[in-house]
Amino acid sequence: MVGNRRIAVFGAGYIGLVTGACFAKLGHEVVVRDIQEERIEVLRGGGVPIHEDGLAELIAENADRLTFTLDAEEAVRGADVVYVCVDTPPTASGDADLSRIWKVIESLRNAQHLAAVVVKSTVPVGTGARIRAALDSAGLQAVGYAANPEFTAEGRAVHDFLHPDRVVIGTDDPDTAKLVAQLHDGVDGPIAQMDVASAEMVKLAANALLATKISFTNEIATICEATGADVEQVVHAVGLDHRLGPHFMRAGVGYGGSCFPKDSRALRALAGNSGYAFQLLTSVIEVNDLQPRRAIQRLKDELGGFQGRTVALLGIAFKAGTDDVREAPSTIIASRLQVEGASVRCWDPLVRPLDEAPWSSATRCLTPLEAMVGADAAIIVTEWPQLRDLAWEQAAAAMAHPLVFDGRNVLDPQQMGALGFTYMSVGRRTVRGSA
Repeated sequence: MVGNRRIAVFGAGYIGLVTGACFAKLGHEVVVRDIQEERIEVLRGGGVPIHEDGLAELIAENADRLTFTLDAEEAVRGADVVYVCVDTPPTASGDADLSRIWKVIESLRNAQHLAAVVVKSTVPVGTGARIRAALDSAGLQAVGYAANPEFTAEGRAVHDFLHPDRVVIGTDDPDTAKLVAQLHDGVDGPIAQMDVASAEMVKLAANALLATKISFTNEIATICEATGADVEQVVHAVGLDHRLGPHFMRAGVGYGGSCFPKDSRALRALAGNSGYAFQLLTSVIEVNDLQPRRAIQRLKDELGGFQGRTVALLGIAFKAGTDDVREAPSTIIASRLQVEGASVRCWDPLVRPLDEAPWSSATRCLTPLEAMVGADAAIIVTEWPQLRDLAWEQAAAAMAHPLVFDGRNVLDPQQMGALGFTYMSVGRRTVRGSA
């Protein structure tokens, strides 16, 4: 083993905190730096500002090897390796905003003692070459550089870091490659070593392919609705093909989160900037953008309009197991409902109350049943397990109209029909209540 190293992690978000906590578990001394004072104060006080399964316990168990700071100089002082885990949000053109990364690189101008700078943030192909040039111009030619993209899924990020499908290390320097690999001693997963540009592309390509599987499944679901086929039965049988597999073949109201939407647009922009029109990826993005709007239109047709209606929105987070609302379909759905004249009552077990629109105009409820009292319809947006076990018979009695649109296909159509619901879902026939 390489022995204990001191690692400075820039960024205390979903990726940075998981990266820092996991490296601490592997025995390294870690300091996590962020620019948000409130976030650092929460961490210093023993709290965790985000929800990620197992993260709070991991931070507590390794508190003696974890510190948190607002000061970049303090973070870098004595560090062997700097990990860059800051956000790269999309710009108006669809390109990645790298301003936070460049601020980190600028703060390293006097850090000749570093062994390596490693970027885990998702960046366009070619970013590493520009960072390498910036480090060289700052007199840091002896400091190694590597791209080490993350492939962790929110809700299981700790597990994915410690038991990954692969650890991708992109660098042109054998010593840096060896160092980054050794930092991962104790991680249960194979190392895939390559050049920097290829490592940067792996991240974008992987997420674009997963997004493609989701959008393709939703297109099949639309055809199933038109022909009477059942998308759940179709994708189950398709997924049994070992060449395809069942993963990411779930029909629904679309993907969201911090990766798929942003990375798909970034790859499309990268292709466009290179003079290539990535038509397949453009279609993938368009299909996903339409999914929540299709759901709203189908529900609107069923109700005969939303004006004066009350709709219970069940689930705000973009997926179960997280409190992340970035690019969540729920935001589009809630906005469209309100524009069409509906009152929105919402529930989510993890997402904290939100002050911005459309949530500032929605009524927040403590339970799904509370949200459905007097509602004309309910729409399931997030596949929370609590909804599978809900007392739906009570919900039917509490609603003004027992109508459910299951945007994640988590419930059984026949059972819902037997309870008296009009049950709508994605890629399956509508079931009319028989109770």
